[in-house]
Amino acid sequence: MLTILKGLPLSYFKDMQDDKEIVFTSYDVLINCLKILDEVLKNISPNKKKMYELANSGFITATDLADYLVKNHSMSFRKAYQKTAEIVNFAEKKKKKLNELKIEELKKIEPKLTTEVLKIFDLENSVNSKKSFGGTSFENIKKMIMKYKKI
Repeated sequence: MLTILKGLPLSYFKDMQDDKEIVFTSYDVLINCLKILDEVLKNISPNKKKMYELANSGFITATDLADYLVKNHSMSFRKAYQKTAEIVNFAEKKKKKLNELKIEELKKIEPKLTTEVLKIFDLENSVNSKKSFGGTSFENIKKMIMKYKKI
């Protein structure tokens, strides 16, 4: 559809007849997807414990570490990313999660780090640190739920 529209001259062109099937088919598929999603959401029962375990299983807080290094240690994001990658690689080799690393291990990679950095690896702290509009903090989520319940 975008290709058809992009290639059009300034006035009417016969190619506009080809857009009808694309638009109507897209509409039908979208309506069916929304009906299926509605059924899924009505019948879902999340397993909070399992969700928390899975969210905490990888290196999900690695970006938070890079952001921390930029904000608190005046690093460029490129250097912070490289240091974070070193820490993640170290954790993988030791078969540890980021929140299982000791400050002594972290200081070997980046001597500027203090015990304050250990808070960064906490999943709940990570979620709550996203406070801008649309962020994941519990406070934001509660506001959005209240907003949509009113609607």
